[in-house]
Amino acid sequence: MAILASALLAGCGGSGSSSDSHSLTIYSGREEEIVEPLFEKFEKQTGIKLNIRWGQSAELAAQIAEEGDNSPADVIFTQDAGALGSIASKLSPLPQATLDRVPATFRDGEGRWIGTSGRVRVVVYNTKVVADSALPNDVLAYSAPKYASRMGIAPTNASFQAFVSAMRITYGDARTKTWLTDMKNNGAKIFESNRPIVEAVAAGEIDYGLVNHYYLSLVKEEQPDAPIANKFLTPGDPGALVNVAGVGILATSKHAKDAQTFVDYLVSDEGQRFYATDAEENEYPLVAGLDPAPGLPKLATLVGKSLPLTRLAEEEKATLEMIDEVGFTA
Repeated sequence: MAILASALLAGCGGSGSSSDSHSLTIYSGREEEIVEPLFEKFEKQTGIKLNIRWGQSAELAAQIAEEGDNSPADVIFTQDAGALGSIASKLSPLPQATLDRVPATFRDGEGRWIGTSGRVRVVVYNTKVVADSALPNDVLAYSAPKYASRMGIAPTNASFQAFVSAMRITYGDARTKTWLTDMKNNGAKIFESNRPIVEAVAAGEIDYGLVNHYYLSLVKEEQPDAPIANKFLTPGDPGALVNVAGVGILATSKHAKDAQTFVDYLVSDEGQRFYATDAEENEYPLVAGLDPAPGLPKLATLVGKSLPLTRLAEEEKATLEMIDEVGFTA
């Protein structure tokens, strides 16, 4: 940490200083309202100005690929590992000391990007309808007829698509397509994103939903008495996929030193605690020894058999084609 602390101040004129020569262009697929407070803390501590281009992670990755060597981006900060994997060849390897801050499961095998926070797939359910103990521990079971018309999913959402890719990797295409087809035939309710699913469960419109874990806390902030809870599935089950937001430095960056300072800040103890204590979304810190937000199980208890997150990018095209063939995006 002493090394990281020194890096934060190196070459930036001291804490709180400001200089036009120290600025970075960040392509951020993370939502502005979530990470802007973190960016402001970084600027205040280092004096490095951040010029942010906000957008969807996949779109920003595609833009970098199109811009090639002329991209103005120094850093790409994405919502998911798949977007980083799609342009990994355009990223510079990170120092081993930086990579070692995060378990190998949550970083690129060749060291070109690193995870900054984690999220877990869960089943959100209405506690007035069912108890946690009565719910299956594996996602395949939720395609059974007993859940017909009472389950919510978001097929066009990147998190759902990453989960389907994980299912394809784990169980194969035939079993995954059967599961999707059964969900379709059972009348699964379609939503555009995760939060409306949780809100629908809270309102009693549906009983269950496949979502990321942190949407429960977002809805609970507005509806403290909402009868909702998360069912964490068996570690290693595709329905319990632990995906990460992550960051990488462009090989074409002209500000590599300041870019490294930014990356090191994101995986410093302070940068990691932000997700557990300050962020609107209660994502998981990835650095060992840091606790998640109160009420969440330890991340180590949720991680099963290692799934190379870079494969999610490799499987994305085939996954989208399968979801479309089943009829969920028509």
